[in-house]
Amino acid sequence: MRKNSVKNSRINGEVQKEMSIILREELKDPRIHPMTTVTDVSVTTDLKYAKIYVSVLGDEHDKEMTMLGLKKSAPYARHLLATRLNLRNTPELEYELDESMEYGAYMSKRIEEVMHGR
Repeated sequence: MRKNSVKNSRINGEVQKEMSIILREELKDPRIHPMTTVTDVSVTTDLKYAKIYVSVLGDEHDKEMTMLGLKKSAPYARHLLATRLNLRNTPELEYELDESMEYGAYMSKRIEEVMHGR
């Protein structure tokens, strides 16, 4: 299976959808900030690993605590994912903090400052 195949894209989308629901409704770890969003998912072609990109709306402490809570709850989230998706292998979950939205907001603010500074 090629990396950018239709099947791989479909699996990435399904895992992202289910992980969003699991994160929002199932994980009860108090360290996970309520404003945490799954922004993207990348599942390897052999379905062994999945990189889950999450965005946390909060300060640095909130981000650190959320990542710690997500890493600690990864086996339970993987179990829930296995019950929801019918895949040959349920991937190991690895979480990565996605700060692209914050960077985009920062750059928009900087551009706005430059435009009004003229």
